[in-house]
Amino acid sequence: MEQGYTRRTSSRRCCCFKGPMDSRSTADGVRPRVLIADDERIIADTLGMILNQNGFEAATVYGGQKAVEAARVFHPDVFLADVVMPGMSGIEAAIQIADIVPGCRVVLLSGQAATADLLRDARVRGHEFEILLKPVHPTKLLDRLRLAS
Repeated sequence: MEQGYTRRTSSRRCCCFKGPMDSRSTADGVRPRVLIADDERIIADTLGMILNQNGFEAATVYGGQKAVEAARVFHPDVFLADVVMPGMSGIEAAIQIADIVPGCRVVLLSGQAATADLLRDARVRGHEFEILLKPVHPTKLLDRLRLAS
């Protein structure tokens, strides 16, 4: 079975895409692409809905390895991920995505204290990522994402 990823549309229908995304052009210009990875589906889907309704083109996946696979097709401007996920962490996914999509901004979400050690390891490997603590208020998230847009 071919691997896909989920994109929330403004009509709240869930669509799976296995190829290049549709045009990002809108009346206001290009919508920044945000790839969201969180093993908690309700969080990933809710963030995707919020971003899609606020000027972003968001796609959601539910794990680090799925994020790496989706990034090869989706080519995100921003990778927004939970740090601690089963299998591949959000930090490891971010490092791989940074190699696949140079210039992709990384914003990590965490509600766990173990994050400091993981971030320190990423810094040693030459990567600096932004971090927001969970739960993050949607307004704070939108403000942070708009900084790079």
